Amino acid sequence: MPLDPARIQAICFDIDGTLRDTDDQYTLRLARWLSPLRAFLPYRNPLLLARWVVMALESPGNFSFELADRLGLDGHLDRLSSRLHFRRQARPAPASLIIDGTQEMLQRLSGRYPLAVITARGEHITRCFLDEFDLGSYFQVVVTGLTCRHSKPFPDPLLYAAERMGVAAENCLMVGDTSVDMAMGKAAGAICVGVLCGFGEQAELQRKGADIILQRTPDLVDLLMGNSAGN
Repeated sequence: MPLDPARIQAICFDIDGTLRDTDDQYTLRLARWLSPLRAFLPYRNPLLLARWVVMALESPGNFSFELADRLGLDGHLDRLSSRLHFRRQARPAPASLIIDGTQEMLQRLSGRYPLAVITARGEHITRCFLDEFDLGSYFQVVVTGLTCRHSKPFPDPLLYAAERMGVAAENCLMVGDTSVDMAMGKAAGAICVGVLCGFGEQAELQRKGADIILQRTPDLVDLLMGNSAGN
């Protein structure tokens, strides 16, 4: 559907696969583990199998977060995730990857719109990523997995972010890479932009109601500035 720039008053971003290059990071780690089996893999390329496994696990992963939320176990899941994160910090680990152009995009957009982060991750892990790349100052609101009674794909996180930014949810642009991002955005009445630089695929994002699909998150600058320039 055509983008109506006059309707957009705030932008909400997912993190994993949208700002953080999570799928490439997981793929590279898994490929290293699979390297000893190279002779038995298709085309002797561990990266091909690693990417297939990462993409195949995306839907079950989203389901597990939603199930934990429905059962009231999301707090326990968050504490376990944070505990594992602290243990990883005790030994050398690769730094997070950020999608190229993200910092420049946020710098330009934050001058025009209030921005929010909406993630199913916990507070500590979310803040670590934002601090690592000095992104925190761009966001007026940070919504994590335990901020609201329900997390994605329920509309609660986006409704909370919209209220904190002082705009109506239908005037928010939700940017994410998975079906749960699109489901949450649509449930809240927001405009939804799916990006293909993360875990989701085009057909899946379209089924869940993506109004626009971009190859990469930083393409949003050209989309919005181009539309704005024409008005």
